[in-house]
Amino acid sequence: MPQLFLPDLLFADGRAHQATGLLVCDDGNVLGYAESTAIPPTTEVVRLPGKALLPGLANAHSHAFQRLFRARAEGRAVGGDTFWAWREQMYRAAALLAPPDLYDVARAAFLEMLLSGITVVGEFHYLHNDPEGQPYADPNEMALQVIRAAQSVGMRICLLRTAYFRAGYRQQPHPGQRRFYETADTYLHNLAALIDHTAADPLVHVGAAPHSIRAVPLAELTRIASFAHAWQIPLHMHVSEQPAENDACFAEHAQTPVALIAEHGVLMPQTTLVHAIHLTAPELDKVAAAGSTICSCPTTERNLGDGIFPADAAARLGIPIAFGSDSQAQIDILEDARQLEYHLRLQYRRRGFLDGIAQEEIAMRLLRFATGSGYQSLGVKGGNLSPGEPADFFTFDLDDLSVLGTDKESLAAQAVFALNRTAIRDVAVAGRLVLQDGHHPLAQEIRSSYRAVQQRFSHSEEQ
Repeated sequence: MPQLFLPDLLFADGRAHQATGLLVCDDGNVLGYAESTAIPPTTEVVRLPGKALLPGLANAHSHAFQRLFRARAEGRAVGGDTFWAWREQMYRAAALLAPPDLYDVARAAFLEMLLSGITVVGEFHYLHNDPEGQPYADPNEMALQVIRAAQSVGMRICLLRTAYFRAGYRQQPHPGQRRFYETADTYLHNLAALIDHTAADPLVHVGAAPHSIRAVPLAELTRIASFAHAWQIPLHMHVSEQPAENDACFAEHAQTPVALIAEHGVLMPQTTLVHAIHLTAPELDKVAAAGSTICSCPTTERNLGDGIFPADAAARLGIPIAFGSDSQAQIDILEDARQLEYHLRLQYRRRGFLDGIAQEEIAMRLLRFATGSGYQSLGVKGGNLSPGEPADFFTFDLDDLSVLGTDKESLAAQAVFALNRTAIRDVAVAGRLVLQDGHHPLAQEIRSSYRAVQQRFSHSEEQ
């Protein structure tokens, strides 16, 4: 029997509606919309009074295990004063986790995402080997633990299986990266096996993720891009997060990163460049020409002092932008959306950089980036609540003080610029409510399991 989810306000298919419900088929896809005064017969009505309903948010770039050291590497003595020093803390966390630990940490991160209105996560996963650098009996054991964690909380996941072959150009292997390393042949074999293993679950997708030009030599990078093109899966990679990466690329190839990958066929419509902060204007032109996406991670990028992504230049070129929580310093995709604009305001001391580009109002643009663009980046249909798409959505409490006074005309702007994530009440994936009135049935178990891992990590800090 079809269901009609009936909130006070609805944002779907790029428009705000009042006294209109979302009609969902038995298969979990959007059938259409129905006014509250014209409910189709034989329809189960799920009333959501005092709530607004919006498309689910997409987290296109996540390292779930990094949740383990949130707020524990902020001081210079522990986290260092640069991105490169901070990585040492990341390596320590990576070394600690056995497969069951990773499951527990990922579940906690994914539950927090769900409570933030996120319905799909792109997990950029590179913890492949055991702590000694040896593959598990199933080389995809760690990836499968992350997938099981997403399944447990009820989220969609695109497991972006990461290729990591070296520490960098002319650098010796780094002991902190021993859990990441594979050969190119092994990586492609394991990626194909993971695709096959997960094919039956409609909520699980798989993508290729050459970590960066620093970690994947050009010849192997082009092989992975060819594989992704042949299999028609997403391809994600870090690009130009730090100026030092660009310098190393130029030293090795006498080209900037995007110029290099554009020349060698790595830029494609299914390619997403993560961060892309320090791009030149010609590089942005190449990204636009290829139809590739850029995934910006503003809360992590400001945490690490990476720099400010030139979102206005990218938007003027029509480059799709997605968002990611990355290091889990903060999990709030709508905060990332508003900071995309606010960082530019701080940099140039003016307002409204992303407003009016191609006649699109700023809140509509940022909401589109946070939803449909993220889904597109992950190769997942959806993100707009258009007919035929999966009914992935979240609701928020219109009586919450952060959005008090929201009406149909201001719905998108209130969601993007004012909504506090604690106002989020319900989350549905494929038409099934996995969070209801702020309650998840496994929340206490997930919290308890996470605390046990966190205590062991904290104890290891004291040794």
